[in-house]
Amino acid sequence: MKKKKGRVYVWNLSARIIHWMIAISFTTAFITSFYENKLHEHVALGFIFGIMIIYRIIWGFIGPQYAQFKHFMLKPTDFILYFKEKVQNRWRKIPAGHNPASSWFTVWVMIMGIILVVSGLLLYGIQEAKGVLAYLNDTNTEYIGILDNIHLCAAYIFVIWVVIHITGVLIEQFWHKTHMVFAMITGYKKTNGKNTTVSQPLLFFSLSFIIMGILTYLFIVSSNYNFLTTQKFIDLEYEEIHPAYFNSCGGNVGKCHKPYPPYILPKKSWKKIMSSLDNHRGIKITDANISKSKQESILKFLLDNSAENSTREASVKMMNSLGKLRPKAITKTPYWRETHKNIPRSVYKSKEVKDKSNCFACHKNFEYGNLDDMNIKRSY
Repeated sequence: MKKKKGRVYVWNLSARIIHWMIAISFTTAFITSFYENKLHEHVALGFIFGIMIIYRIIWGFIGPQYAQFKHFMLKPTDFILYFKEKVQNRWRKIPAGHNPASSWFTVWVMIMGIILVVSGLLLYGIQEAKGVLAYLNDTNTEYIGILDNIHLCAAYIFVIWVVIHITGVLIEQFWHKTHMVFAMITGYKKTNGKNTTVSQPLLFFSLSFIIMGILTYLFIVSSNYNFLTTQKFIDLEYEEIHPAYFNSCGGNVGKCHKPYPPYILPKKSWKKIMSSLDNHRGIKITDANISKSKQESILKFLLDNSAENSTREASVKMMNSLGKLRPKAITKTPYWRETHKNIPRSVYKSKEVKDKSNCFACHKNFEYGNLDDMNIKRSY
């Protein structure tokens, strides 16, 4: 790289690209986390972020001088001196590599990045029963709350740290006039030192990670399910699993309502519902409608597949929210109210929905026991 007077070529092109891939993937993943039906995109972005974090850790050992961890300024005395000089001398000379603040920021990004990725993968496997760790859903659902809190806290700590970092860069740009904003655009820093040189093998290594990140994202979003996002729970054919339940309580024969998945309510709730069929959704159901033997068979089916006996996300969170409550309707549960609190009341009066209990209007394939986040038809 040709030497420019008063400028040092610090960040090569691949390093700058990966820097922005980390920034953009985290930002967009953070935004999509607020939308249940964007989980698929959130996971794809998380994979990019994770791949780039792995790259940056490796790059810290094998990369050029300014990127290597051994050249970071991590001594507390260096950190204190840096801020003293920053306050006292507006025109001080900045180092070509990482200053103490950016050194600590980079290390913190690596730590929080690892926590975010690992907790995210574990949550995806245990809570959503998806991905390569879906098998963990069988016996580890009690850790969902802990993992969720870890993932959430790490994300917000990361955001705060990024805001501090951006603030520091802007101070350098507009107060100290070091042109710091452009360093990760042009690769040059306004200082003295040797230009960065990167060998062909290292360039190939960087390019392979860039391509890997992009292809992984495209691979995930190109289809609903693949080996990275495969799901443990599949659609259930209630007509085949329990014809009496399907035909008496839903389907084309019963014409009462579509079959609700048994895992959405606990045993006592199903018992209450089945013991009050004389006024079931405004309809009086007698032995003439559904024989006693069928009623007993349906109740057994509902109890055997109730929320207590399921490791699905909705079942686990439903049971955790209920305490001693055992309501007859899902819309009366704390879990349902919490997950639907941002939906305007007008939606439930629309022609498509009509009623709060019409889960089928917004959840595609709900009648097949499918409560997958990406099957939510709309987001409010």
